[in-house]
Amino acid sequence: MTLRSIFLSTLVIGLSVAAAAAAPQPAGFWHYPLIKGYGPEHIWPGVVVRPKAGVTYKALFDLTQGKPQAAKVNPGLDHIARTINIFAAAGVPLKHMKFAVIIHGPATPIALSAAAYQAKFGHPNPNLALIATLRKDGIDLFVCGNALGDMHFTPAEVNPDIHVALSALSTVIILQNRGYALVRM
Repeated sequence: MTLRSIFLSTLVIGLSVAAAAAAPQPAGFWHYPLIKGYGPEHIWPGVVVRPKAGVTYKALFDLTQGKPQAAKVNPGLDHIARTINIFAAAGVPLKHMKFAVIIHGPATPIALSAAAYQAKFGHPNPNLALIATLRKDGIDLFVCGNALGDMHFTPAEVNPDIHVALSALSTVIILQNRGYALVRM
C-alpha cells in the first residue's frame, strides 16, 4: 500500500466514524423522567452497576466549569440534571437523592439573580429555569462566598434559590464528612 492509499483509507474510516457519532438517535431514545428538557438519559438493557430504588444516595457536585453564555445552560448543571434523571429512571425516588451543588470558580456567575446577571453580561441567565427546578426537587445549591468576592459579586446579587456558603473548600470538606460522594463537574 502506498502512503497515499493509507492516508485515504484512514480518512474514509475517520469520516465514517465521525458521521456515525453525529447521527441523531432514534425518536424516544433519550428520556427526561424527572427533570423535563434537561439532562437526557438512556438506560441500555442489561447494564450493570445500577442504582437501587431502596438506597439513599448522597452526592456533592463540585461545579466549576463554564463561562456565561447567552443561550446555553451550563454543561455541568445539565449533567447534574442527567444524574437525577438517571437515578429516577432506575427507580430511585427523589427523597432518596440527597444531592447538593457547590458552585465556584469559572461557574460562579450562573449563581447570579436574573437582574444581576443581565446587568453584568447583557443577556438573561439561561440557567435560572434549571436552577429553580433543581431547588424545587430538593437539591441544595450553594455558591462559594470567596468566589463571589474574587469576581466582585456580592451576596445580594445571588439568585434566591442558591445559598451563599463560606467557601467551596469548607463545603466540600463538611459534606464529605457527612458521607457525601464528591462529583467534580
